[in-house]
Amino acid sequence: RAGLTHARPPYAIKAVAVGDEMVAVTEEEAASTPFAVLLHFKKDISVQQPRVLVIAPLSGHFATLLRSTVLTLLRDHDVYITDWRNARDVSLADGGFGFDDYVAHIIQFLEHLGPGAHVVAVCQPCVQTLAAAAIMGEDDNPAAPASMTLMAGPIDTRISPTKVNDLAKEKPIAWFERNLIARVPLCFKGARRRVYPGFVQLSAFMAMNMDRHIRAHVEMFHNLAGGDREKASQAKAFYDEYFAVLDLPAEFYLETVQWVFQEHLLPLGQMKFRGRKVNPKAIRRTALLTVEGERDDICSVGQTMTAHDLTPSLKPFRKRHHLQPGVGHYGVFSGKKWEGQVYPILRNMILQND
Repeated sequence: RAGLTHARPPYAIKAVAVGDEMVAVTEEEAASTPFAVLLHFKKDISVQQPRVLVIAPLSGHFATLLRSTVLTLLRDHDVYITDWRNARDVSLADGGFGFDDYVAHIIQFLEHLGPGAHVVAVCQPCVQTLAAAAIMGEDDNPAAPASMTLMAGPIDTRISPTKVNDLAKEKPIAWFERNLIARVPLCFKGARRRVYPGFVQLSAFMAMNMDRHIRAHVEMFHNLAGGDREKASQAKAFYDEYFAVLDLPAEFYLETVQWVFQEHLLPLGQMKFRGRKVNPKAIRRTALLTVEGERDDICSVGQTMTAHDLTPSLKPFRKRHHLQPGVGHYGVFSGKKWEGQVYPILRNMILQND
């Protein structure tokens, strides 16, 4: 159970319930860059549903970590996702990939979807998504999202800092570059590319809650021994996904640590996108929903909600915040409380602004 894989697991979403019937789902590549695929979960239906772009984190796991998020959204929406590629498989000839490139991908994919689409960002990319919405709002870009949902994201990590936030500030950025960045071995397509290895990120996450992970595996063993294969299979499925890791481009990782977790550029009004100041006050028509988990030990309560303070040009009726009781970080976007309590609020926000 301690083995890792560097291959993206399948989404394995073959069908979904729409109303009273099951409809087939097929994956289509709507757009592509060297670093990401805009993946469309196409459903075999004639009715038009709101288009939703899910912005997946680029933090050591594949976008398939949001499989259950996508599956729930598919009931009522036409869903796309940013399916990030493993940096070790991207040739040096394709150039670098930094923080600005991530923001540019969001803008590019929203422009591909066209006017009226909605965006749902999970965890780390909430910062980049807010920046993209600000740039598009300032440019009066017709493809600016109709609504933006930010879920458990580090908009301002000065608020109730977590262990993750403290670790990011303990060392200067030069220490991170010297100790955590490696070059891709020659046997891969991305040979010699500088990356933050996914297994290092996973090790850091595991170390934060090692007791919890050990308990989960002991419980899985007892469930198997006791014949409760359903519970055991749920735990196994989670860790199969959790132990699938990808390497991050070094530029993106280092800039994210420095700009988001150390220098807090966005909440301080100092963030720039390709030389332009990012001004969230320019967001006037994109409705905003923020979601936080009461027990989140990665992105604490208040860090995402602060997006409301940064967007004063939005009318109050275009804003909403939801604090979900009894869930940690992953419970915000997966599990029973996500499906039964968080998702209905998100769905209503999209319907109101579609």
